[in-house]
Amino acid sequence: MRALITRLSLAFASALLLLPAGASAQNASAQQEIELATKAAFAAALQGPTDVTLGDQATLKLPPSMFFVPRTQAERLMQAYGNGKDPSLLGVVMPKSDDEDWVVTVNFDKAGYIKDDDARNWNVGELLDSLREGTEASNEERRKRGFPALTVDGWVEAPRYDSATQRLVWSVAAKHKDAGAQDDATVNYNTYALGRDGYITLDLITAKGNVPTDKAAVLALLDNLKYVEGKRYADFDASSDKVAEYGLAALVAGVAAKKLGLFAVIAAFLAKFAKAGILAAAVLGGAVWKRIKGKKATGHS
Repeated sequence: MRALITRLSLAFASALLLLPAGASAQNASAQQEIELATKAAFAAALQGPTDVTLGDQATLKLPPSMFFVPRTQAERLMQAYGNGKDPSLLGVVMPKSDDEDWVVTVNFDKAGYIKDDDARNWNVGELLDSLREGTEASNEERRKRGFPALTVDGWVEAPRYDSATQRLVWSVAAKHKDAGAQDDATVNYNTYALGRDGYITLDLITAKGNVPTDKAAVLALLDNLKYVEGKRYADFDASSDKVAEYGLAALVAGVAAKKLGLFAVIAAFLAKFAKAGILAAAVLGGAVWKRIKGKKATGHS
């Protein structure tokens, strides 16, 4: 994560040079919230290897190389970095290594039982068109929140569904509309595990160039996610259970477009911003990061 924090510091420093008079106090306050939210996240983090309980739905076997930030602290951390409030958020997973620059968000959407029969006939070209349309429709809200508009480049990995395990995986790349051709797109590598009451998502957020390496982390987590008895997809009771109003295709083309706001957070880290307010507060100095990690590792407060 050290490289990520360095980019944060540089991006924030560049923005400070162009701040209007009176704006520094607001940014100092936002920077302070970043630091406080990060400290709270590390204090509450569960260190792998351990089993993480995901509400009443599932357990996640966390490997030794990762840590898990629970819902309350994860929500504060995501909001500190400019992301909207998400009631479905269960927590976030991060790597312990300073050399890895990814994050995995863990969510549960109680949408009901999702019928998967449309996966047999979907057209990935049409799904991509729908995703682009949904992203364009969401850009106005991004602008209101001070984030740049996004454009979807295309599939990094076209949607694939395993009907035996009820796992869905797909990935798309997006950029800011004003990004140069040389800028690396930011990627959401999305994985879904369907259950009786809805679905759990493990979404990897990273740079496009890092996907071949980083996707192994989220796929390992997906393999280690198990629904508890009574909440499995096979436990569905047609006589009493809620059925979702949409199928698998909507998880890619419809619902997903609303969640691409996560691009705004991570893309902000990687972009060369030159406007005040684009980054509400995107800085946490490397020295502070190492001090916090050191305290967590040694158990000091």
